[in-house]
Amino acid sequence: MACGGITISAVSVSIDPQALFSDLGLGEPLLEALQDKGYTHPSPIQAQAIPAVIDGRDVMAAAQTGTGKTAGFTLPVLERLRHGKPAGRGQIRALVLTPTRELAAQVLENVRAYSSHLPLRSDVVFGGVKANPQINRLRGGVDLLVATPGRLLDLHQQGALHFDQLECLVLDEADRMLDMGFIHDIRRLIRLMPVKRQTLLFSATFSAPIRKLASGLLHDPVHLQVTPENQTARSVEQVVHPCDMARKSDLLSHLIRAGDWRQVLVFSRTKHGANRVADRLSKEGLSAAAIHGNKSQGARTRALQGFKQGNIRVLVATDIAARGIDIQQLPHVVKLDLPSVAADYVHRIGRTGRAGETGHAVSLVAAEEALLLKAIERLTGEELKRQTVNGFEPTVLKAPPLDLSGGRKRPPGKPRARNAPSSTVRGRHR
Repeated sequence: MACGGITISAVSVSIDPQALFSDLGLGEPLLEALQDKGYTHPSPIQAQAIPAVIDGRDVMAAAQTGTGKTAGFTLPVLERLRHGKPAGRGQIRALVLTPTRELAAQVLENVRAYSSHLPLRSDVVFGGVKANPQINRLRGGVDLLVATPGRLLDLHQQGALHFDQLECLVLDEADRMLDMGFIHDIRRLIRLMPVKRQTLLFSATFSAPIRKLASGLLHDPVHLQVTPENQTARSVEQVVHPCDMARKSDLLSHLIRAGDWRQVLVFSRTKHGANRVADRLSKEGLSAAAIHGNKSQGARTRALQGFKQGNIRVLVATDIAARGIDIQQLPHVVKLDLPSVAADYVHRIGRTGRAGETGHAVSLVAAEEALLLKAIERLTGEELKRQTVNGFEPTVLKAPPLDLSGGRKRPPGKPRARNAPSSTVRGRHR
């Protein structure tokens, strides 16, 4: 298949449900680490990606959230690294780029778990925290570094790290990085790296921008796609509760109490909305915290850890948490607001029903969001089940669509100012 100047080899692999990690070419230290975690059978994306990466191929992979893709690139990259020379002073041998701090921290957690029997050095760098401790840790060299693009560029410009020994580049959640405006940072970083390297691109979709990006990065890549694009996980029960906009918070509180939900991830469209809902739930005796871009890194980390450990019952988030946050067996995800981009719906509900577990995804939908709901159903190719909750029946059945421009609408025909700030600047240190 031709893709923007490159040829992609479409790969269709028949996955043996009885296949073992030991069949995929991983060495004993990695198999021991997998055994420590209780993992024996690879997921489809792991079964396809691991042999291809170990073989040295560039890979372009589409996999929905919760399919085990992080291990799909982490394990084979570690396998390749363990046979090479350690990183020199200030050097990096393998680099994983991620769009958010939370995802970066999560990937490092996986890297360290899988490399627990290997003498490899790994670390993470991202914005929102002081750079000096990161600079100090990088001086001795790092075999595998996980980073967000903006902070990585800053550290390189300060001479804290170099790419001369870079063997492998991984772009994780590449579509999200493009959405967040990181394309210019990514291209600047690419120009600093050796041309001869292995490149792995993982994305939820193979959209036109992703294919364009791949055309300049990948050499004769293996093309992997384990699920149809934009298809939601079949293990997730999805339901829409119609209600009035003004009663969404009331309905949310009712659902949590009536169902005795002990762990709930709630998505809010805005940071202010996330704060407001978390404060209200806390006042009602339901332990809750908000997580979004205006929170300090410390506050975000504490909220997420508290949620994972069960100390916080409800985590209210903006889309910063939609990707990459791995919460084991998360039973409930609630969309308090439908996302303005239909594809984000798939990623939101992908927080539940992970790795074969069942999940419950609820959307509270007002009349003002009718067009957003239609866009989601068109994208996924399925009509979502409507279910009215007694006592919360909607009184507003038709309403003008929500204005999602944030007051930034331009008069018809008026172009954007040439010197307007780019999304790269806005999104750099998320």
